[in-house]
Amino acid sequence: MSLEIRDEIRKSGYIFFSSHRPNDSIVKIAEDFGKPLEPWEDGLVQTLVPLSEAAPNSYSGIFGLNRFPFHSDLAHWRTPPRYLILRCVTGYPDIPTLLIDGHDLIGAVTLDILACAIFKPRRPRDGSISLLRLCEPVEDVVRVRWDEVFLKPASRIGQVADLRVREWLSTCTPTAMSLAQTHDTLLIDNWRMLHARSPILPGRESRAIERVYLEALH
Repeated sequence: MSLEIRDEIRKSGYIFFSSHRPNDSIVKIAEDFGKPLEPWEDGLVQTLVPLSEAAPNSYSGIFGLNRFPFHSDLAHWRTPPRYLILRCVTGYPDIPTLLIDGHDLIGAVTLDILACAIFKPRRPRDGSISLLRLCEPVEDVVRVRWDEVFLKPASRIGQVADLRVREWLSTCTPTAMSLAQTHDTLLIDNWRMLHARSPILPGRESRAIERVYLEALH
């Protein structure tokens, strides 16, 4: 990975590549970017497609073709994936991925509140429930996590943070990144950025995006 890419990720929290490396697979690109992470068996590459009906414990099962709320991926894990790659298979310019900078969230809600806010996963994972902070220092960064579906407040200040984060997200203006052309690729810092899916408009049900998680960048 080039120094310019690392610098852009550090500065902005994401980087977009238009029609990137059309002859390479997302796995090859992920391996060149960093260390791919397989979050579950046979789950190295996940293909995201709109579903009007799905399992009730999934975003598609809850929201269907409507807009997905802002979240960081696998926020209910003790250590969420560090980065994620989204790569367009079939895209549309009017179905953008929406991005919110966690640094702006910290500035609005305050680090004091977010660092003290204790949350817990909605359901046990591996037979246990972990208590998690919305913000915590990890190495040289502050890791932000958020998911209004799979994380629930587990303390009084957690309840305060939950309300304030939801209120702020309802009023802020996100950055819209359209994965519209085949091979458009978006690399996101999952410890910093929150992202959301726009609603699926009629006739756009064929949208397909590949996703791979990374533990680290080279």
